[in-house]
Amino acid sequence: MSQSQPVTPDQYVLTLSCPDKQGIVHAVSSYLFMTGCNIEDSQQFGDHDTGLFFMRVHFSAEAPVTVEKLRASFAAIGDSFRMDWRIHRADERMRVILMVSRFGHCLNDLLFRTRIGALPVEIAAVVSNHTDFAELAASYNVPFHHLPVTQDNKAEAEARLLELVRGENVDLVVLARYMQVLSDDLCKALSGRIINIHHSFLPSFKGAKPYHQAHARGVKLIGATAHYVTADLDEGPIIEQEVERVGHEVTPEQLVAVGRDVECQVLARAVKWHSEHRVLLNGRRTVVFA
Repeated sequence: MSQSQPVTPDQYVLTLSCPDKQGIVHAVSSYLFMTGCNIEDSQQFGDHDTGLFFMRVHFSAEAPVTVEKLRASFAAIGDSFRMDWRIHRADERMRVILMVSRFGHCLNDLLFRTRIGALPVEIAAVVSNHTDFAELAASYNVPFHHLPVTQDNKAEAEARLLELVRGENVDLVVLARYMQVLSDDLCKALSGRIINIHHSFLPSFKGAKPYHQAHARGVKLIGATAHYVTADLDEGPIIEQEVERVGHEVTPEQLVAVGRDVECQVLARAVKWHSEHRVLLNGRRTVVFA
């Protein structure tokens, strides 16, 4: 006679930010205790500069409960502390659109990490202004959408992108080396839901072949930055950064290779942390509970 398997409690994540004051942690922990929940992990941060308090709590519920009931019962606490708060199921995978132009290293990396379970996301589609990576997307059984962009049709292309986001219930758009500037309207429509990756040479080496420009100046550090997209080009709240040291003997081509590896690592971490609800906006900065 086989033994019954133990029931695994449902897992949830609560995130919040609010004006810092006494009693926030007590209120949250008391609420979870009273609703029969158990705290698995808790992280918090009080920003003395902004006067805001940030918190992420991973908790489990032994008794059957829905995320809707949890949200409804927590609302009064959220209101009393003027919280910006959210509760999500921990096993809920974000639906993601990956956007790319003609450099496919980040795209390929994210597709592979998702396939092997290293990223807790579901890729709804790959969108590109070129057709270069249609076969790559197909090899992962991911729908590919070609949305060419010109000065004349940019508004139409962005409207089609928003239709795709809504139609596929997409939670996050990732610019995996998508080389088109997004309009202010699109940035506002998807505020806090678009992540971009670029080299960390800005503002020193702009335009074409930044790694070759860096080589000509004898740069010794190669880096990458992942950030949320805003109307201010490449100046959105930073999620993650990384650098690699290089020597005088490295060629421009080798710099490019190092840069690609760093870009892949940084973007993957940013997507993972966002999808696990570890990143909270703090004005022009972020709080990352990694």
